[in-house]
Amino acid sequence: MNFKKMLRIAANSDLPVLITGESGTGKEVAARELHALGKRASMPFVAVNCGAISAGIAESLFCGHVRGAFTGANRDQQGFVRAASGGTLFLDEVAELSPEIQKSLLRTLQERTVMPVGSQREIRVDFRLVCATHRDLPFLVEKGLFRHDLYFRLAALPIKIPPLRERSDLQSIAESIWQGPEPLEKRDFNILRGYSWPGNIRQLKNVLERYALFKEHGYKLESLLMAECGQLNEPPAQYKPDNDEIAEKIEVCRGNKSRAAKKLGISRGLLYYYMGKRAPSNT
Repeated sequence: MNFKKMLRIAANSDLPVLITGESGTGKEVAARELHALGKRASMPFVAVNCGAISAGIAESLFCGHVRGAFTGANRDQQGFVRAASGGTLFLDEVAELSPEIQKSLLRTLQERTVMPVGSQREIRVDFRLVCATHRDLPFLVEKGLFRHDLYFRLAALPIKIPPLRERSDLQSIAESIWQGPEPLEKRDFNILRGYSWPGNIRQLKNVLERYALFKEHGYKLESLLMAECGQLNEPPAQYKPDNDEIAEKIEVCRGNKSRAAKKLGISRGLLYYYMGKRAPSNT
């Protein structure tokens, strides 16, 4: 099933969702879309990067703390879980959670309560949990690096986002990102499809932002990609415009074939060749 359709279906429930996929595929974007489509859309969306949390303060960050609980605790803090009350708690890179926080999160999911650090009173919580990771959680469970009981709670609704190289909507993604003064051309999309995009949508965004900046100074998309990756799956030299594209460029350039060839990124001789003609020997 298409992952976008799965997001729409999942939005109608409160089951925990586990979004997986390579780095840069847009897992947080998917989580925000899931929240926006659901009944909690008007409530908070709290995003947490689990890989950036120090183990020593994780309990306080998640469950909150009361004033005086430890040195520096000058006031009560509600923590991530209560901050997401009524809405969605999004845990990005959930595989990076420490064993202690895994245990605490499991209890919170089971009891729907949190106990702030320094307090003896449990507080009821109501939130929708969405997690994401680029790592192989079943493998980590098998190796004893992630709790199996927590994994099964997180993965009630698993959704995998395919890498960009496997998606059929690259053109629409590129168009949504593009901020250049002129629309991207068919030739640009052909070149974009010739690259494997190991950095996925995040990398595509970086490349298109650079292209929008440098295009008016004469830089070609393929030269930016060559600098990005060293080579394309299909080298730009093999790019062959179709008849409609050639005719369109010649019309735009009012019959000037040299300018048309330049816009197509090929030599004038290749243009004549593709048109089924030979370039005149005196030009």
